[in-house]
Amino acid sequence: MKKMEFTRKQAWELLWDGVAFLAGSFLFAVAVNVFTAPNNIAPGGLTGLATMINYLFGAPIGTTILVFNVPLFIWGVLQINFRFILKTLAATVISSVTIDLTAGLFPPYQGDLMLAALFSGVLSGAGLGLIFMRGGTTGGTDLVANLIGRNFRHLSLGKLVLLVDLVVVLISAFVYRNYESPLYAIINIFVSSKLIDAVLYGADTGTGKMMFIISPKNKEIAQRIMTEISRGVTELRSRGAYRGEEGEVLLCAVRRSEVYKTQDIIRSVDPDAFVIVGDAGQISGEGFKQSHKSESK
Repeated sequence: MKKMEFTRKQAWELLWDGVAFLAGSFLFAVAVNVFTAPNNIAPGGLTGLATMINYLFGAPIGTTILVFNVPLFIWGVLQINFRFILKTLAATVISSVTIDLTAGLFPPYQGDLMLAALFSGVLSGAGLGLIFMRGGTTGGTDLVANLIGRNFRHLSLGKLVLLVDLVVVLISAFVYRNYESPLYAIINIFVSSKLIDAVLYGADTGTGKMMFIISPKNKEIAQRIMTEISRGVTELRSRGAYRGEEGEVLLCAVRRSEVYKTQDIIRSVDPDAFVIVGDAGQISGEGFKQSHKSESK
C-alpha cells in the first residue's frame, strides 16, 4: 500500500512538473517571439545569443538554444550526475521546442520599445518562475554558474550570471548596431528577475532562506544536499516535547533560487519529511555574501 501511495505521489509530482514546464515555456516563448526577437532585444544568456544568431543567419531560436545547451548538459552529467540535471534537461527541451513551435503563431509587437521590454520581462519572468517553482531551469547561464561555482566557491553565482548576461547585452549593441537595444535588454532582465522572485516568493526580499528538516532519513537528505547543491548542512540535537524522544533537526542555509531544488531532494528521499522554510535577512560566509572582516583582507 505504501509503495502504491508513493508511486501515486510520484505520478502527481511528474504531472505538475509537466504542467508547470509547459505553461512556463509557453509564456517564455510568447515573450521571445512576440516582444524581444522582433524588436532586436537580446535578453541576456543563451536566449540572447540565439536571438542574435536568428537575426544574423535566420536560425531557429529554440533549436539554437538547445544546441548551445548540449555541451553544458554533458559537462553537468560528468561533474555532477544525470539525476541532478534531469529536470533542467526536460525544461530546456520543452521550452526550446515551444519557442520554435509558436514562432509565427502570434503577430509580432512592433510598437513602443519600452512596452516591448516591459511586457517581455513580465511574461518571461512569470514563465521562468513557474519552471523554477518545480525545480527546473532552462539551462544556459544558470547551469554554467552552478557548475563554475562548484569549483570556485568564493565566487558569487549571482554575479557570474549577471556578468554573462552583461557580456551578451553588450555584444547585442554591435550586432544590431543600435545602442538602444542593450538598454531595453537591461530593462527586460530587471523586470524578468523581479517577476521570478514574485512568482516564487511573493513580496519576499530576503537574501536567503533557512530550512529546518526533520526526517528519519536525515543522513541521506543531508548527503544529497551537500553533494547536489553544494550547501553545508548542520545537525542540531532535538527532543520532542510530547514524547520526549531524542532526534536531530537539519539546518541548511540556501539561496532563494535553491529552495525548490532542496525541497525536491527532500521529497524524493522522504515525502513525509517535516520541513520549515524561514527568511534569512542576511547570510554571510562561504558561498554567500562575504563578511566585512573577510572583505577587508
